[in-house]
Amino acid sequence: MSFSSSVKGELCRLENMDECCVLSELAAVIWLNGAAAPAPGDGFNIRITTENAAFARWIYSSIRKYCGIVPEVTIRKSRKLKKHVTYMLFITSVSGSDVLLEKTGMAAVTYGDRCELMLAREIGQQACCVKSFLRGAFLAGGSISDPEKTYHLELTSRTAEQADELRRLMGFYGLNGRTIIRKGSYVTYLKEGENIVDFLNVIGAHKALMELENVRILKGMRNNVNRIVNCETANLGKTVNASVRQVENILYIVENIGLDKLPPGLREIAELRLEHKDLSLTELGQMLNPPLGKSGVNHRLRKLDRIAEKHRGGPPEHKGDEAGEDE
Repeated sequence: MSFSSSVKGELCRLENMDECCVLSELAAVIWLNGAAAPAPGDGFNIRITTENAAFARWIYSSIRKYCGIVPEVTIRKSRKLKKHVTYMLFITSVSGSDVLLEKTGMAAVTYGDRCELMLAREIGQQACCVKSFLRGAFLAGGSISDPEKTYHLELTSRTAEQADELRRLMGFYGLNGRTIIRKGSYVTYLKEGENIVDFLNVIGAHKALMELENVRILKGMRNNVNRIVNCETANLGKTVNASVRQVENILYIVENIGLDKLPPGLREIAELRLEHKDLSLTELGQMLNPPLGKSGVNHRLRKLDRIAEKHRGGPPEHKGDEAGEDE
């Protein structure tokens, strides 16, 4: 089961909702996922289509319970994809489509041969109904990506007006939705895990919210560990490269100049570096008597580098690979 299906399944199982909230949710479903056609004689026939079985059951039971209407249900299977099933719920003018429209605050308007479903009243007078409307919008045309891969949530609508309304309702909760046009549809989307978590909290998908938060925590920990490992690896590489160069220069001094020609401090650090090639500057400094800080050790080794390079007749190739300043 996809993460989207899991979220929608959770939303369809929510209980103890007020009637106004259920009707607001139905309004969003009809508005975004419904189609109307003039009925013979008078009125309209309404069709709601979905591919989610749990959502289809929720629509059926909600309309029956709160509107006293028994929708006709048709199940259609695709010939190409055997697992692809479409559920269509029909509410005819005879069964009471006008009652459904009135209770949900919807209206059907005819433009020539075209019939359009519209909101007959403004959404937003009650906070609970705004949340329910957004929940219905997600059930009707929403999807959310697997948080293990990326953070992306979107609501699909048919018109620019619908997309504008969805962004307006999201704005009540500080959610800055953006809209793009994709394949003739308007897609209002949210990016970033924090925004999606807030949206799931608004629509009441608290179990999915916790799952997403767990994924975010684990991904954050993995990213932090990777950054630390990469940093340590880079530092180790710098330490090794610096040690190899220092040893090469000290050996050159031994063979061509002689350590006895060096000042006591430089001779001492040169002997320690030859004896302990894998130690860091801090560890080398602790072995000196008296101990010397990291920057002091780095200062002496850089002097050895300059002596060797000057004797070779070339400019120093490195000014220090490890952090530290002259003392």
